[in-house]
Amino acid sequence: MNAPDLNLANLGKVAVLLGGLSAEREISLMSGNGVLEALRSRGVDAHGFDPAGRPMDDIKREGFSRCFIALHGRFGEDGTVQGALELMGIPYTGSGVMASSIAIDKVMTKRVWTALGLPTPSYVLLSGTAPRERLIALPDELGLPLIVKPPREGSSIGVTKVSDHSQMLEAVALSARYDPDVLCEAFIEGMEVTCPVLGTGSGAHTLPIIRINAPEGAYDYQNKYFTDEVKYQCPSGLPAALEAEISRLVLASYQGLGCRGWARADLMIRASDSKPFLLEMNTSPGMTGHSLVPMSADAAGISYPDLCVQILSLAALDYVKKVPAENGAQTT
Repeated sequence: MNAPDLNLANLGKVAVLLGGLSAEREISLMSGNGVLEALRSRGVDAHGFDPAGRPMDDIKREGFSRCFIALHGRFGEDGTVQGALELMGIPYTGSGVMASSIAIDKVMTKRVWTALGLPTPSYVLLSGTAPRERLIALPDELGLPLIVKPPREGSSIGVTKVSDHSQMLEAVALSARYDPDVLCEAFIEGMEVTCPVLGTGSGAHTLPIIRINAPEGAYDYQNKYFTDEVKYQCPSGLPAALEAEISRLVLASYQGLGCRGWARADLMIRASDSKPFLLEMNTSPGMTGHSLVPMSADAAGISYPDLCVQILSLAALDYVKKVPAENGAQTT
């Protein structure tokens, strides 16, 4: 499947936002440089732009007409950059301000999904300074093992699988290095899968589901990006009915959060009854050589450069500026 017929010249001068200030800077540089090379290979007038070293209003001053956001984590995937681009009136890829700010926060995401009746693991939100007695007692509430993680980081940064009460203090301390809040989540024993989404509104559709088999279940930062130990299965080999249910849940979770353009949902399938549980929604997923959205797109017949062009073509704004007409009426 090739990219839709597009007049690439109409995409104008494109800034690929990469790097940034988050704990995921290293991965963002890898993603952004891959996107930059891919867009240029298709004749797009694309340029790298690192907000860590330049003021954002350089984007407007230098005449960029749209942005491909390849930033990950805070100050890139959380609505802040999206808000700046809204003020400048420059369309950008991915979700808008509100959806980005909700999806970066795993607790807010869970609250939305729970309100919509979508399955997600039970959880407790703690302060990183919670009393020791509270931390030690928490496994009795959620059960063991459980997951401790910072609610506003990605790429498995600061995440610990806790198998014993004695591990709680260290796990919470690690998470609190990245976020003042600590998310403690029931562990779903089973299979990890991921499912990307492309499109907006009624045009949104899922791409093939990927089954993830990590060594000893450790799908952590190192294994995600810097080893070849993780095995991926795409097509997933799951029963058709289960694939259909996962796709339904992912679309409902994507639309429920108000996402647009593209994203990737991560899920666990409980071994005891094959029930899928939503873990999180990534609104600016990785685009590295180890990343999952390009892998899924390839299984659907979409090359990496064509995927980048498709995502770029969906760049938009939440709000279209209204320009006063000569007769005083408002036009857009």
